[in-house]
Amino acid sequence: MRRGSLWAWLWVTLGGLYFILPLAGTFMFSLRAKRGVLSFLAYENVFNDPKFWQTFGFSALMAVLTILVSLLLIVPTAYWVQLRLPRLRPVIELMTLMPFVIPTIVLVFGLIRLYSRPPFALTGNALGANVLLVAGYVVLSFPYMYRAVDTGLRAIDVRTLTEAAQSLGAGWPTILFQVIFPNVRVALLSGAFLTFAIVIGEYVLAAFLARPAFAPYMALLGQNRAYEPAALSIISLALTWALIGLIQYIGRGQERSQLAGTH
Repeated sequence: MRRGSLWAWLWVTLGGLYFILPLAGTFMFSLRAKRGVLSFLAYENVFNDPKFWQTFGFSALMAVLTILVSLLLIVPTAYWVQLRLPRLRPVIELMTLMPFVIPTIVLVFGLIRLYSRPPFALTGNALGANVLLVAGYVVLSFPYMYRAVDTGLRAIDVRTLTEAAQSLGAGWPTILFQVIFPNVRVALLSGAFLTFAIVIGEYVLAAFLARPAFAPYMALLGQNRAYEPAALSIISLALTWALIGLIQYIGRGQERSQLAGTH
């Protein structure tokens, strides 16, 4: 057992070094914008760039819209499959794998070809292009959002909650938004934060639809600067870890409230 424990710690240490050393190297490189000294000049340049805030704000708005559309589309579907149509679960799960099979470049060219001509000419204006961008993001986030929602629904007794709500006279909208949504809050947040991370880092859709998103800005900055892209990578990583920490915090808060409610 002691030898097994030593081997386990060895592999954990090697795995940690595999992830930490490149991050440490990137961070140290981002501090060398001033010759001969370590400084946060690259981070100052990034935060002082108006395009950083414009592109990040645009991508954040697209992420929020994607999350809302995904929740309104996926939660009722997963709930109904869980409640009434369990035989369709393999079909739905197969559909969720399609974004992994079909490359993003194929998706975006299909959207452009279909919606660049009448009667659905959406690529000729900013609003239409944004609609296509959100639709593409919904497709890309479908596997992650659906599995997060499905896991949350499997963790609760959907049938009992539905029957109890119906016995009190609740309709389907009330059941869905006041009974099901609150009980899968952590699962919804997990899917929402995963979707947010996907939207912030996705390049192909935004680039080919010519939208001012954050990922094309990062790519353009990487072509013209040396230290600022490294700073952007650290900022993106910090944002991701902050979202993960927020999920853990909210999840523990819900667990404590559920335990308190059982006493």
